[in-house]
Amino acid sequence: MNSSRITGTGTFIPSLKKENADFLEDEFLNNDGSTFSSDNDLIIEKFKAITGITERRYAKDEYTTSDLAFFAAQKAIEDANLHKEELDYIIVAHNFGDVKQGTIQGDMLPSIATRVKYKLEIENPNCVAYDILFGCPGWIEGVIQAQAFIKAGIAKKCLVIGAETLSRVIDKYDRDSMIYSDGAGACIVEKTEESDSGILSHATQTFAKDEAYFLHYGGSYKQEEDQNVRYIKMFGRKIYEFAITNVPAAMKAALEKSGLEIDDVKKILIHQANEKMDEAIIKRFYRLYKKPVPKGVMPMSIHKLGNSSVATVPTLLDLVLKGKIENQQLNKGDVIMLASVGAGMNINAIVYRV
Repeated sequence: MNSSRITGTGTFIPSLKKENADFLEDEFLNNDGSTFSSDNDLIIEKFKAITGITERRYAKDEYTTSDLAFFAAQKAIEDANLHKEELDYIIVAHNFGDVKQGTIQGDMLPSIATRVKYKLEIENPNCVAYDILFGCPGWIEGVIQAQAFIKAGIAKKCLVIGAETLSRVIDKYDRDSMIYSDGAGACIVEKTEESDSGILSHATQTFAKDEAYFLHYGGSYKQEEDQNVRYIKMFGRKIYEFAITNVPAAMKAALEKSGLEIDDVKKILIHQANEKMDEAIIKRFYRLYKKPVPKGVMPMSIHKLGNSSVATVPTLLDLVLKGKIENQQLNKGDVIMLASVGAGMNINAIVYRV
């Protein structure tokens, strides 16, 4: 049986910081265009209490999603000590393509993966590059696809990237815009002969009945703005209720497939969407096993980096593996879980032994 493991990781965290205080002068509106009864400082204080976000990162004007993806890819390739021409696949998860600063259209022709291959100057035509549109769980799904290719014997080495510039698709009149950020994370997934390490199991689900449009494109809350220009919109409360019920169940399904016990899990790296929601998901997950949540089981990067969609989990993995998050480290043999939820509505989880 061909098994897969992650042999290298890399991340690109943009240099521009946007703090909560930077939103104090913004004009936030309700979805019907009416003004809020409370002042911005109160709105921001409440926002921080729920999401945990104090600042987020935005890409420099000259960079697009494919640039961020390329920067993270370079680091992952170097970390894996790999020759780039050996790659069989480049899989890039994103949701909006390359959105240049000041424009209102995403560019996905050619694909972001093709652009990354071009920037990496890979000449091998047998290195196949394609994109995956799967909401925030896109990077995890890319890793699942990479291991499926390896298991099937059609690949040995895959580059999987999650990259996004959400700062370019937000409605500045929508207070939810404070959640979103830019970033990229990447990893190399390689064939391994070690059956007891690497990807042990996984689970993926798509809920597309009432949930299909919980995250969607919509016009600005400022009625005077051009309503044909679309921005990322979400039904936050509905997503929260959906996630805290369905994500723990999917994680349990993945863990059961691995044959391991809940006590074997050392860390859970979950999509950095909202601190309160992530805490509730983990609490419910452990409740399924009638266990308390172990201290320090859930590393977080959202406080300083915000929600960069597909980039949160690979970024978090890279930071934890490289000891860049206080009091969080991983050792050889540790079992971790990766989990995400997002537009689709899609949910996935991986059980992985370091």
